[in-house]
Amino acid sequence: MTNTQLTLVQIDNYGPWTVTPEPRREMDLQTLQSRLFADLAQFVGSRDGYVFFTRFDNMVAVTNGLDRDDHELLQESIANRYPVTLSLGIGVDRNPAVALERATDVVQRAGSAQDHERREVLSGETLPMEDRTDSDVQIAHFDVNDATGKYTDRLNEFDTFIQIEQGYASLMRHLREEHGALSFFVGGDNIISVTPDLTASQYRAAIDHVEGEAGVELKVGVGTASNAHEAGFAAKHALEDCRHRGTIVEFADAPLAADD
Repeated sequence: MTNTQLTLVQIDNYGPWTVTPEPRREMDLQTLQSRLFADLAQFVGSRDGYVFFTRFDNMVAVTNGLDRDDHELLQESIANRYPVTLSLGIGVDRNPAVALERATDVVQRAGSAQDHERREVLSGETLPMEDRTDSDVQIAHFDVNDATGKYTDRLNEFDTFIQIEQGYASLMRHLREEHGALSFFVGGDNIISVTPDLTASQYRAAIDHVEGEAGVELKVGVGTASNAHEAGFAAKHALEDCRHRGTIVEFADAPLAADD
């Protein structure tokens, strides 16, 4: 059974800061956001977690294995190097959407995202070390079938982007509404989902839904482990099995699961 630990990362008072004392140059803001995401990815990634940028002023991290001290160190590191600070909310649940709701709630209770007096909130409980298992995190790595041949080598980049994003939006909504899974576009034609325990038939249903709604064909590799890095790496290998075998769903180290 999964037991996902999610951390909501929210920049404190970011909206007002971007226009104080006057509106800041857009590319300066884009540079700050991209560097901040890179530093978060490096920090959390070095501790076997994942970070997804969502809207950049808000980011979502899978932090199984990170404790409260790790979160405090992250806040301190960012405050020392950036003109903005971070508030962090932590939530744990077998259902990723519920975990994120819990993480969000503890931050919102401390004040608005645009409250200039709210600084470096750290709230919520991490998953105790004694409660961790090898099945806490399930990661599904989706890939568009022949994206290069169908889109990249045939359409201009913006029309390609539209096609990929339509597939992403369809998958994101379906997995969230049906299963409480959280899906994130990670570049190219790749989508990573943090899911509860799902079966091969449930993944097939999601893929069928996206093809029917958006006309985008997907395949997926699925991995499960105690942290996001190990689960995600296993999912990458399972996705390679899809490519080699011509299948659309593969589970890492469990080939029979794909044929449930």
